Amino acid sequence: MQRPDWAPETIDIERPSVARMYDYYLGGSHNFAADRAAARAMVEAVPEAPLMAQANRAFLRRAVQYLAQAGIRQFLDIGSGIPTVGNVHEIAQRIDPESRVVYVDVDPVAVAHSQEILAGNEHAAVLQEDLRNPEAILAHPEVTRLLDFTRPVAVMVVAVLHFIPDADHPEEILRTLRGALAPGSHLVLSQASEDGRAGTGERAEAERVYRRTDSQLWIRSRAEMTALFDGFELVDPGVVWVPQWRPDSPDQAENAERAVFMGGVGRLGG
Repeated sequence: MQRPDWAPETIDIERPSVARMYDYYLGGSHNFAADRAAARAMVEAVPEAPLMAQANRAFLRRAVQYLAQAGIRQFLDIGSGIPTVGNVHEIAQRIDPESRVVYVDVDPVAVAHSQEILAGNEHAAVLQEDLRNPEAILAHPEVTRLLDFTRPVAVMVVAVLHFIPDADHPEEILRTLRGALAPGSHLVLSQASEDGRAGTGERAEAERVYRRTDSQLWIRSRAEMTALFDGFELVDPGVVWVPQWRPDSPDQAENAERAVFMGGVGRLGG
């Protein structure tokens, strides 16, 4: 397969990437044949896969709008993925052009494309790092340059945690991030859940597809997700199917479990 100009030489374009599969679900163009094949297999196993990605993206938009309208002007988006319409900086800077955003992703394609989009934006940056290295993220020069942790920061961990197994201690990762935050900061989480969908056989098929990638699926229940907000006060309506989180209209929350993702927003008191 011919390597496009935007693809870094260091990546294996024959191995699917979860970031590029997600880009495909959203109708993006920064994906390869291997990504498209894996994504189509996922859609065959779980027909709602594109709906899942779209519903999760809409949740991110509503969460950022809520936070920006509440006065948050600093955002740390970890696992930001390949940029598409409605990025965090676009939403936040529409409300206040001085809003500061740092994107973090482990996928070099996501980082390279983000750098291209953010060129000339003095209040936004991107870095390549893994969520499992929270200390490195917090200490990164781009993070310390743009974000003032003595003031509230919104940490976004959206559609990422289902790639972090319990063995990697996601609760400790989030505890490290929480320890750097000032009162009034927020945590935004979403991930795949099978609450109410057990017995469909979809989970086994989805796990089979994602074994082609470097990231395996780790599905969690509502109770497990709620526990990850330890130290934060959940914003109403709590941890719910993402279409149910402050929907733009009531009909958007119908059949919400089809979106598969659950999410919520927590506020750090003190």
